[in-house]
Amino acid sequence: MNIRDEAALRELNLYPLWVRRGIPAAVEAVPATSASVAESQAAAPVPDEVISKPTEDQTDTRQSAAGFAKPVPSADEGLNPSGLSLLNWTGLKQKVRDCTACKLRVGCSRTVFGVGDENADWLFVGEGPGADEDAQGEPFVGQAGKLLDNMLAAINLKRGSNVYIANVVKCRPPNNRTPEPDEIATCMPYLQQQIALIKPKLVVALGKTAATSLLGRDATLGSLRGTIHDYHGTPLIVTYHPAYLLRSPAEKAKAWQDLCFAQQRMMT
Repeated sequence: MNIRDEAALRELNLYPLWVRRGIPAAVEAVPATSASVAESQAAAPVPDEVISKPTEDQTDTRQSAAGFAKPVPSADEGLNPSGLSLLNWTGLKQKVRDCTACKLRVGCSRTVFGVGDENADWLFVGEGPGADEDAQGEPFVGQAGKLLDNMLAAINLKRGSNVYIANVVKCRPPNNRTPEPDEIATCMPYLQQQIALIKPKLVVALGKTAATSLLGRDATLGSLRGTIHDYHGTPLIVTYHPAYLLRSPAEKAKAWQDLCFAQQRMMT
């Protein structure tokens, strides 16, 4: 392990208990059982201040103003409408910059298209831009972005090198709320065309909103982890959003399992 790997694992709260020695031979799909939860908790000590923290399914799935969670639109809704499937990178970027199709554009400073290697094997998809991303026009640039960079480093990846990072929606929702179903449905064709242009070997969905939006069905994040899903012929793996891990650091051990699972899948 080099100094950079050690620093990345320390940031993930996985050092020295989790010493990275390549891909664990026994890494399998993570079953959503009480036994596996107990094992991961035993591997990563839980600080006293986060023992009572709820899961991402409880904290990261924010509700509408009426207090009821809204259904997730189908991933096939509006697949590449209005000729988007004919656009190259230049045309697609311009289309996103000029987009006023939903109410999110009114309240954001700029659109956040995506960043990275446009021929990447790895595609990481988050929920939507936050305040830092809105200001800089790049996804994952705040504290969550720093943690994502450390997560990438832990599996020998680097932002911009064989990695592309994007979000489900390109404009910041007010007060960083969860994007609403109509906003996701309107913006999803842009992400779909990005995926079509990149042709990644693996999509990693960061958080429940990204996962359910891409898969077109509602489910708990726990039930989606540890399984290889299919996104129009491309393998898709689900893990926690870095922003959630900042709030619940005890879950970083599970995120590490997901990253090892993803790396193992890429080597098969």
